[in-house]
Amino acid sequence: MSTTTQSRRLPTGQLLFGAIIVLVGVLLLLDTTGVLPTRNALLYVPSLFVLVGLWSLVQSRFRNLVGPVVLIGLAGAWQLVTLDYATVDEVVVFWPVLVIAFGLSVLLGQFRSAVRETDDTFTSAFAAFGGVEKRNTSVGFTGADLTAIFGGTELDLRDAEIPDRPAQVNAVALFGGVDVIVPREWNVRMDVLPVLGGASDDRARTERRNEDLDLVVSGFAAFGGVSVTD
Repeated sequence: MSTTTQSRRLPTGQLLFGAIIVLVGVLLLLDTTGVLPTRNALLYVPSLFVLVGLWSLVQSRFRNLVGPVVLIGLAGAWQLVTLDYATVDEVVVFWPVLVIAFGLSVLLGQFRSAVRETDDTFTSAFAAFGGVEKRNTSVGFTGADLTAIFGGTELDLRDAEIPDRPAQVNAVALFGGVDVIVPREWNVRMDVLPVLGGASDDRARTERRNEDLDLVVSGFAAFGGVSVTD
């Protein structure tokens, strides 16, 4: 099985995160409407976010460490509190660990390449409490899933080619930012829904713009932003 095919069949961090939000919403609806008592099941919701962090580690091949580890730590502490294995006061005393994690993210950024290059036709990037930068150089780019939660995600498509237009980028920014870098002549349509956030195409105006639609950027931004730049 090729790397491209495998990356398409595996669920992305964004898909997993979205599925968890839907599941939590269904459990809440069943409980509030009295159809089915689900409060005991809701106690284990933090473990689902631990799963998101673990999956992000695996999907990045353990190259993106700090953000997922912080997510795992926060969700794990939340789980201990909800199950009465620890109190809020006992957990809060460990807040300096977040400062340490931030420092580690800065240090690690000095010792590894800031931008990861890929030639896969589909790109997935999930950033939580950190940053992920990728450059796609595929000659058959089809799309991407980009998620930023209290962090930032950047995808550089200036060296990518789109044989089957338009390509589709789905972006989700929650208290974070998603940046998509494209050639200036690309025709890009923004279908992002901003909820107390922003979505914009920040490229300079140019007379040379492709007639056919090259890229559609969809998704939503809540307390964050999605932008297209060159």
